[in-house]
Parts: sequence; C-alpha cells; structure tokens
Amino acid sequence: MPGNGLVSSIRRLINSEARLRTPGPFEHLRQKMDDVLADGGIMKEVVQPGDGPPVPQNASVLIHYSGFLEYSDRPFETTTHLRYPRMLKLGREVTLAGLDLCLLTMKKGEFSRFLLEPQYAYGDLGCPPLIPAAAVVLYEIQIIDYLDSGQVDDFITLSPEEQNSVPLQRLVEVVNTVRSFGNRCFNQSQYEKAKDRYKQAVMLLGNRETQSDADKDRIRAALLPLYLNLSLTELRLDSPHKALKYGNKALEIDSANTKALFRCGQAYLELHEYKSAHGCLLTAQAKKPFDSDINNLLRKVATCYKDSLDNQKDMYSKMFRDLRSK
Repeated sequence: MPGNGLVSSIRRLINSEARLRTPGPFEHLRQKMDDVLADGGIMKEVVQPGDGPPVPQNASVLIHYSGFLEYSDRPFETTTHLRYPRMLKLGREVTLAGLDLCLLTMKKGEFSRFLLEPQYAYGDLGCPPLIPAAAVVLYEIQIIDYLDSGQVDDFITLSPEEQNSVPLQRLVEVVNTVRSFGNRCFNQSQYEKAKDRYKQAVMLLGNRETQSDADKDRIRAALLPLYLNLSLTELRLDSPHKALKYGNKALEIDSANTKALFRCGQAYLELHEYKSAHGCLLTAQAKKPFDSDINNLLRKVATCYKDSLDNQKDMYSKMFRDLRSK
C-alpha cells in the first residue's frame, strides 16, 4: 500500500511537470487572440462580428455569457439557460472590472471569447470554492442588445431649465431609449415596469417647452407610439378604461391611426360597449381591409353583441312573464 501511494504521488508530480512544459488550451487560444489593453491582461477573439457602434460607457447591456476555468468543459457560471437574462448596468451591476472592459469593445449581436488574467478577473485570492487563487478565466459573451442608459441618466440629472435648453434631437433619443426599456419589460410580461417607463417618457416630452410648430409636431410624433404602448399595456393589466384613455390620446394625434382604432376597439369590447367597439373597428377595417387581427376582432364583437341582445331579450321576456303572472 505505501508503495502504491508513492507511485501515485510520483505520477501526479510527473503529470504536473508535463503540464507545465506543454502549453495548455488557454495558451493555444491566446495565440489567435488580440490584446485589448496592450498589456496581455485581456485577450479577445471575435467569433461572430456584431453591427453598429460599440457599447457606450454606462450602458445597460443584455447579454448571455459563460465563464470557464482552464481544463474544464463546464462553466462555473452561465446565463445561457435563462430565457430572459437580466439587463446589467455597466459600472454598477457588472461586478468584474475586466468584464466591463470586455463589453466596451463589443457591438450588438457580437459573440466573442475573452481570456482574463487574474488582475482583471478574481485576483490573487480567487473566489473559493469555485475560482482558485490567481486563476486565468475564459468568458464567452454574446451581446443580445444594449441601451444607452448613461445618456438617460445624464439627462435626468439636469434641471428643468437645462433639459429645455438641450437640442430636441437629444430629448427624442433619450425618450426612445426609455421606451426601449419599456418594450424590454413588456416583452418579459413585466407590465407595471413597462408602464412606468412609458409614462416616464411621456413626462419628459410633456415637460418640454416648445415654440415652433415643427418642434411641436416632432413631440407629438414621439408621443404617438408611447400612447399606443400605454394603451396595450393597460389592456394587459386589465384596465380597459385607462387603455381607452391612451387610445383616444393617440387618436388626437392621428385620427386615422389603425393601431389606435384597434386599441380603442379592444378597450370598448372589454367594457361591453359593443356599438363603440364596432365603430372603431369598422373605421380601422376601411383602412386595412385584409388585416386579420381587425377582422377577427370585428367578428368577436359581432358575436358578443348578438349574445348581449339575446340575453336582454330573455331578461325582458322573463320580466314580462313575471308581471303577467301577478
């Protein structure tokens, strides 16, 4: 038994020395990577290029990522199992400084690999028990989307007077980013959060003091999709009265907007106001006669209206029978 233990120890020693002499998988990977900071601390390989500009400072990023140790084929952390990965704020919610720097080199849709030396990852102490001391780690990252939330943060910190002094184009960009946050929440069925984002964007536009007709028209154009989104969100929250309010606000901007007419038709249907629903949907159908959503909802309204009339007839017939029997 003691001899076997000695043999095992010798074999482990030989294997470890052989491993030191033989370049590991990370070293092979390093040979085809680019040096991000010119100090060898962060190496990058682009697997799938992205589009557009790189991720800006203080952005909020939606990513899938996996972290690996050398000689391990299983990640020590990953988000690939999540249907809706959480959106992370750079400089605040991305905990590794090296990951922050990695993300700033990436574009929307990009998939890349990064090797991080300990000073850009978990340091000399590591993060026991998952990460050993002074570990080099590999991250595979895909940028699904990002939003320039830093621009929103900067704008919101301005005083009302300063907000009014910035170019209208900047306000529209901020509002579009806030609306995109709302859309992200809506798509994840987080309707209350989506509503808060849409209402924040409406408030920012409402606070703008405008003089020219051109600026007023541009603000109204930016408000239209927000009112449409709010109307749909209130429908999801089972608030047809509020959905109707926002649908009508959209129609005040564009009386021929088929989406607004459709939203109002949906709201009236929920409120059992079938004649009003029918009127909105007929107007929408006249503009889009082959739209399946409009036509299907019209049929539903007609069926509900007929059922309602039949129920009323039955109720009145019963009332008259009861009166005659007295």
